[in-house]
Amino acid sequence: MASNIVSLDNLVKINQESLSSIMENIRPIKRFGQNYLVDRNILLKIVQEINPSPDDKIVEIGPGHGALTSEIIKYAPDLTLVEIDNRVIDELKFRFPDILIINNDFLKIDLRNLYHSKGKTLRIVGNIPYNITSPIIFKMIGNKEFIKDSVLMIQYEVAKRLIADKRTKDYGILAVILNYFADVKLCFKVSPNVFYPKPKVHSAVIHLNFREPAEPVADTNLFIKVVKAAFGNRRKTLKNSINNSIFGELDFDGCDIDFSKRAEELSLTDFLHLTNFIHGRQ
Repeated sequence: MASNIVSLDNLVKINQESLSSIMENIRPIKRFGQNYLVDRNILLKIVQEINPSPDDKIVEIGPGHGALTSEIIKYAPDLTLVEIDNRVIDELKFRFPDILIINNDFLKIDLRNLYHSKGKTLRIVGNIPYNITSPIIFKMIGNKEFIKDSVLMIQYEVAKRLIADKRTKDYGILAVILNYFADVKLCFKVSPNVFYPKPKVHSAVIHLNFREPAEPVADTNLFIKVVKAAFGNRRKTLKNSINNSIFGELDFDGCDIDFSKRAEELSLTDFLHLTNFIHGRQ
């Protein structure tokens, strides 16, 4: 078994041709969104942003061959790896025999149970599959009471949407909802050249720090539904979008929101006021 294990120290020193040969037997799978990060300088920048400590309870999504894992474990030994790809599980167990490895889809695991078993809020990290970025973020929002923060590699275009301001083309559902629950930081942009295979898009590392909302809303689940409804017909006015949604039968007389605006013109505070108004009419 040992002869099949890819050493990170050797991996980052060899050229792309040699790398392809070494990993020929375990090729990245497209449906899993696998693009292995092979540049140690970027790995160290990610670890610096995570700033792991011995007391941390870290959950890594999609460790692959353990490139990021091997750097984090130097500072934070209490690691849990969540890996869907059966092919690398034996390798991970061989390289990291003392840490918990869950061979499953991150979207299917129970973070509540993991939190209780660790006895401390979790830190979620990883180079995640870009095709399920939104579901992963919404899963963390749904389990925010168990999560301290998250440092993730995602598609750059999605990262821009997370930090977008109103009245911009990138402003939408993710920006409004996520910024209600967390402070969002775009840490740095990452070139396709540091991955195997090279993705067709640029990437970025983001840091989400979950916190209590500055302005509480009556019902957080209702808030999410309201934001999604408002952006349901992005190019139409708020009035038209709401009328075409699950809130179409409600009477909005007395609401102080300007329904002639589009959703992209509303601030987070506007969405909170709209949510509280709807809550009071249901």
